[in-house]
Amino acid sequence: METKPVQFKNLSREESYGYDRKTLDYIRNAAAHGLYEIRGMGAKRKLPNFDDLVFLGASMSRYPLEGYREKCLTKTVLGTRFAKKPIELDIPITIAGMSFGALSANVKESLGLAATEMGTSTTTGDGGMTPEERRSSKILVYQCLPSRYGFNPDDVRKADAIEVVIGQGAKPGGGGMLLGQKVNPRVAKMRTLPEGVDQRSACRHPDWTGPDDLAIKIQELREITDWEKPIYVKVGATRTFNDVKLAVHAGADVVVVDGMQGGTAATQTCFIEHIGIPTLAAVRQAVNALEDLDMKGKVQLIVSGGIRTGADVAKALAMGADAVAIGQGVLVALGCNGETYFQNGTHHDAIADYNALGTAPGFCHHCHTGKCPVGVTTQDATLEQRLTPAVGAKHLKNYLKTLNMELTTIARACGKQNVHHLEPEDLAALTIEAAAMAGIPLAGTNWIPGKGF
Repeated sequence: METKPVQFKNLSREESYGYDRKTLDYIRNAAAHGLYEIRGMGAKRKLPNFDDLVFLGASMSRYPLEGYREKCLTKTVLGTRFAKKPIELDIPITIAGMSFGALSANVKESLGLAATEMGTSTTTGDGGMTPEERRSSKILVYQCLPSRYGFNPDDVRKADAIEVVIGQGAKPGGGGMLLGQKVNPRVAKMRTLPEGVDQRSACRHPDWTGPDDLAIKIQELREITDWEKPIYVKVGATRTFNDVKLAVHAGADVVVVDGMQGGTAATQTCFIEHIGIPTLAAVRQAVNALEDLDMKGKVQLIVSGGIRTGADVAKALAMGADAVAIGQGVLVALGCNGETYFQNGTHHDAIADYNALGTAPGFCHHCHTGKCPVGVTTQDATLEQRLTPAVGAKHLKNYLKTLNMELTTIARACGKQNVHHLEPEDLAALTIEAAAMAGIPLAGTNWIPGKGF
């Protein structure tokens, strides 16, 4: 009997898993330049997220609400613990902190106009408050960051709330960056910086090193605002359970937890992709911390990092958040990564500008360069005119309106007359990983991994 020769698999064109094209490109660039990559936006790796959860709509055991006949309330109150004037929002969807410097003045004004029309808040970001932003925003949250760039006690008093930023989801433990090409004369003056020089913010506040010092800082902020303004504390999602507890002990009215899907204007790629935990896991830890302290409902929780749709909002609320904050989705609504921009009454093609950056619409993360093809993340006097406040506000209002409609549609389907009545019992997880992170039973079972059967 003739024995056929063994046919071995042809490995000559098989890509290595550990050393794929992306890894090879990274090593070659590092070897050629001796520099790490800096970019904008958020993590590109696949992470467990809110898509891994589904709602259990009402049927026999629960009764749904009629969408066109029965109301579903969305009013949201933040800062009820100590502040004399808590913030009242019409919707539980807020705009996250994004700085003037990272964004153009036109964009900051767009954010304020849209937020005002929707009855919600926007947030200053690093570098201080612009007059346009304060004028256009009915409810404005003023950030106090480690850099203290542009920090002004008079502006603190003009704000409606104060957010002490300990860290961001895209770069916990790291400071901000604003490369020199975006430090124009106005930005330089607001931040007391030389024009055209790279700015790197501190990674920790200069006047405190722990929760006891944070308590003193919060007390100072309360005193200069006559105890009127709610004080938020924002943390990047890492040791979330302990961090939330410490923020509460320090006196926060509101805690903001930013998962690793959160975006940034510029930081090292190794931060964006390898530091922090997914928002899905962070929400559960934050809620557990508040419940452990018996502060759930007394201290409000805002969740950010990868919130894109009304379904994402609903799932965050069902898991225990009081509100969400959105950054990257807001930028996309304004035109980020779009193929065209609207100027002088007509649409213009932006493909050539993307090509000049070596990228394409849908793939762009070049916020740090200041050469944004659609005029969103730029300080260039010509490029920033590609987005006017009126047009930006219109698009952003439509996006926020859609999110809120989706949120209330889901809440009604679950039989809720108030979006804040959504609860973990309304959710099921589609993967073991999501079930374990979120503390939600795997669909079709009562099993939460780590808690037994």
